[in-house]
Parts: sequence; C-alpha cells; structure tokens
Amino acid sequence: MRAPIIMLTARGQESDTVRGLEIGADDYMTKPFGLRELLARIRAVLRRAGGARAEGPEEIRLGRAQVNFATGRVLRGRREMVLGYYEGEILKMLHAARGSVVERKDLLKEIWGLENEPMNRSVDNHVVSLRRKIEEDAAEPRHILTVHGFGYKLVV
Repeated sequence: MRAPIIMLTARGQESDTVRGLEIGADDYMTKPFGLRELLARIRAVLRRAGGARAEGPEEIRLGRAQVNFATGRVLRGRREMVLGYYEGEILKMLHAARGSVVERKDLLKEIWGLENEPMNRSVDNHVVSLRRKIEEDAAEPRHILTVHGFGYKLVV
C-alpha cells in the first residue's frame, strides 16, 4: 500500500504547489488552514487511496517462513522478524507474478516511482535483506531467485 501524502507548508506560491504535487503529494495545503478543512482533506485522500489498493494475500508461506503483510512480520521457525516496507512491497510484487520474472526496472518504477535508474541498487539491497529473513540459507536462495540481467522471480 502506498500511503497518501498531504503537504502542509507555509509556501503558497503556485510554483511551490505544482512542484509538491508533481513530486508525489496527493494534496497540498498552505498555512494557515482550519482543522475541519484538514480533516476533510485527509478523509478525501484516504477515500481515494482505499479504492486504488491492490488486493493481495494477507499472509503467505515460503518454506518455513510465514509472512504476514498485515502485521509486517516474518516468522521463520521460532525467529520473528520485522518486514520492512520496501521488502514487503517487493515480496507482494514477486508473489503476484510468482513463477515469472519481475524486472528490476518494474520494481523501481512501481515501488520507488523511479524510471531509468540502471545504477540504483535499492532493489538489490532490499532483496538481500528479504532473503535473510525468508530463506533458510540466504547465500543459496530457493524462493527469491535472481534472473541475471533482468530481475527476480519468486518460487513458492
């Protein structure tokens, strides 16, 4: 899930508002503003965000690892770990396409909103972290596989 963003700022020029919306804000409010207006705008962005959520499983099992997206926890054996936001988003995309390759560029675009960033290692670093939580042996992954030159594939 992507959290809606409302920018609350003292910068009220049109160029500031346009820039804020262009970089990803869902709404933009300049000070001073009333509490009732702020609450109405929060309800509006939450309403819009609720309809855009991708449906997916609340929980998945990969080998001995049980991943609960709702609580953000991974349980592998007796060890419980926190699932980071980006790790969860990567795993959701891989799970939705399980068995097929998900390209790095698609992960960067969908999760980080970045395009044409071939040197960005964010995806790879989060996959390494995710493997440490999911895999029995992160050096020899059985579930989150690298497809060299393309991206990653989830094998259930």
